[in-house]
Amino acid sequence: MDELNAHHPRMFSLQKIVEISYYNMGRIRLQWSRIWQVLGEHFNRVGCNQSEHIACFALDSLRQLAMKFIEKGEFANFRFQKDFLRPFEVIMKKNRCVMIRDMVVRCIAQMVNSQARNVRSGWKNIFSVFHLAASDQDRSIVELAFHTTGHVINELYPNHFSIMIDSFQDTVKTLSEFACNSHFPIISMDSISLIKSCADCIHRKPQMFSELCSEETFGSPEEDKVWVRGWFPLLFELSCLLSRCKMDVRTRALSVLFELIMTAGHSFRPHWWRDLFNVLFRIFDDTKLPEPTAERAEWMRTTCNFALYSIGNVFNQYFDTLGPMLLPDFYVQIHWCVQQSNEELAKAGATNLENLVIHNAAKFSPVTWQVTCDALVAMFGTSVPHELLSWSPSDENNTVDEKHGELEPVHVTKTVAQFQALLIRSRVQLELIRTVDNILFYPVTSRKEDEETLALAQADLLHREHLITGNTSTHHQQEEEQGVFRSLTCEHLMSLVDCLLETHRFAKTFNSNHEQRNRLWKAGYNCKEKPNLLPQETQSLACVLRILFKMSAAEQMRSEWHRIEARLISVNNEALEYFLSLQYETHRDAWTTLLLILTKILKMADDKFRVHTGAYYPRLCDLMCFDLKPELRSVLRKYFLRLGTVYGVL
Repeated sequence: MDELNAHHPRMFSLQKIVEISYYNMGRIRLQWSRIWQVLGEHFNRVGCNQSEHIACFALDSLRQLAMKFIEKGEFANFRFQKDFLRPFEVIMKKNRCVMIRDMVVRCIAQMVNSQARNVRSGWKNIFSVFHLAASDQDRSIVELAFHTTGHVINELYPNHFSIMIDSFQDTVKTLSEFACNSHFPIISMDSISLIKSCADCIHRKPQMFSELCSEETFGSPEEDKVWVRGWFPLLFELSCLLSRCKMDVRTRALSVLFELIMTAGHSFRPHWWRDLFNVLFRIFDDTKLPEPTAERAEWMRTTCNFALYSIGNVFNQYFDTLGPMLLPDFYVQIHWCVQQSNEELAKAGATNLENLVIHNAAKFSPVTWQVTCDALVAMFGTSVPHELLSWSPSDENNTVDEKHGELEPVHVTKTVAQFQALLIRSRVQLELIRTVDNILFYPVTSRKEDEETLALAQADLLHREHLITGNTSTHHQQEEEQGVFRSLTCEHLMSLVDCLLETHRFAKTFNSNHEQRNRLWKAGYNCKEKPNLLPQETQSLACVLRILFKMSAAEQMRSEWHRIEARLISVNNEALEYFLSLQYETHRDAWTTLLLILTKILKMADDKFRVHTGAYYPRLCDLMCFDLKPELRSVLRKYFLRLGTVYGVL
């Protein structure tokens, strides 16, 4: 080394070391291995010499020696090639000279093209060099490394996979590194396609992984080796791309990741699924999300949203395996999504829950229903925008613009963000109300019931009684056939009623607090109109009434009828009292819920009709003091006609 570091370096000793290496290569492997421990370390240092001329000479000599050594081949379970090729790794890692790095890649590429049939343990070194090249910024280095890697996968894997399988994880890591190089977007996309090709090798030849003997799989059962050395490393690397790459690469990686899971999932064992979902759920780990607001919003709108829907599809396809084991964990992730300040992701959480339950309801056990109801209750609890009632402009948040003498908010951005979060929670809460309604009765049922209720009232106005009878029977038949209502117990349904009523009462309180609504409006909350929670107020109550009215007629709940009836009467009385207290005609006109109450009572048998009439009669009489909508007047008229018939007045 002294003569190489001199002012006028000489390479006589280096040439002699090359000759010594060449002539001792014929020794038995054990002897040669000990000699190379010393010589290889010398090549490591010389290959990183500051003089490009010396480094090139050392590297070219190393290439010739390596070609000669690899020609001899290697027995199974030996690692001499790995030791011999390590200097290429060291030089690639430590030497920052572009010319030397390019030369290293060219040496390795030549080795692959001419001696691939003889390479055994050396594949690990080869992919280690390509892994280092993958993150380079020099086009020639990256392209040559990538094209050689592609040649290995496309040309050599189909026929020689068995002798290369030990380096499979290194191959996948290398491709992942290529995908993360943002300087070469085409290579990034193509590398994901090559990862997919690697997955095809696992799918076609899983038995080869079972036969693999290595330190990493020591102690693993035979059937788990294909997971430990094949599927898991590949799927893990795809998931890692989601936090390291730009949006187009992330989207492509996500698509391939879930395509592979959907295709190969039938062969996965239960504990494999648990390992996999530990990785998938990390996608939603907000500690890894980018901090800038715009970037974070894009991440949630695209990556998290796509991942959530994709995981839902996986659950739907493999629910028999995943449901008993991972459903509570999936609900936790959905709950996290519902709590986010990104409206699209939050609503997607509710939609995914709805799709999952409707799609798999027939497979739910009582325990599963309990977990599902608990998850819904928890989501309702965190979506209530309590701050709408408590918010007030703070004096310390405002300063006076001395020049103009006007009040100028200093924390406008903070206030806008707070209002936006509250607005999103309000909308998500409405989405959750619809989710419960859709799960229990299906979307078509509830919508048609509302349409039918209005149509019945309008038909009565036109004296078309025959339409009323026909539509009622059709609806009853439809109501019996659709929804998962029958699958839930009384306790499950009552827990949902409780959280819906909490939502309804909060909305009522807010809508009645005109002073607070004006305060929020003036501060900039929902600038289009004076803020209200009218949809939450009416739709939550409508869902509660649908549940309770159906429970009161369900034969399987006969033992609970007394309790259900008492709850129903209490809710109806509360609704009527609130309607009578409304001060604005527009608010009363929005309360089509009264149509639902009266229509449902009209369909009851005489004995139940008497019970409900006794509870509501004074309030129903008070309704006549208001200027009601024609449809409501029509149904109220029918109610009193029915009352006269039941009590023998008519």
